[in-house]
Amino acid sequence: MSRFRRYGARALPSTASLLLLAACASAPPELPPSPDFDAAAAVAGIRAAGTASGGELDVQPLRDPQVSDLSEEATRLEAGRLYQAAAERLDQALEISPQDPNLLQQRAEIALLLGEPDQAERLALRARAAGTEVGPLCRRNWETVVRAREGGSRPPDDATALPRVSVEEAARRRDACTVAPPPRY
Repeated sequence: MSRFRRYGARALPSTASLLLLAACASAPPELPPSPDFDAAAAVAGIRAAGTASGGELDVQPLRDPQVSDLSEEATRLEAGRLYQAAAERLDQALEISPQDPNLLQQRAEIALLLGEPDQAERLALRARAAGTEVGPLCRRNWETVVRAREGGSRPPDDATALPRVSVEEAARRRDACTVAPPPRY
């Protein structure tokens, strides 16, 4: 009697299993995951985009002193990497002045640092809608939209959300924010 006849039915499943395992072992290794989004670098890029040059129009509204104090405290907390506490101070300031474009932008940047790119994009678009269409703040608003998309921002689920623009359109609008001031005589 041959060996196959003696062990035939029992040997086939285990042989197939061994072949399957051998095939899995020879598969190429998976590529390492891409590096994570660097929120601190993104915020630094946003702020660099919003650096005012001497040769452009820069509109600065007056601020409530209490709002200024909360904003300055949030800046100190951010420097200490206490992002949640900074967000809370900015939320308090936004209760006082809910349409302040500078506060909305500052809160958008903190949202990025907290790993909330969707919230950052919404806040930046609100800041853009409440603010001016020119100058450093305008550039920061649109740069935040671009960076939030890099961080994984998704289209809003609700119908009342602000309109979505492509990354390319946001970059174009950011670049269009630089406007020369009117001539002085």
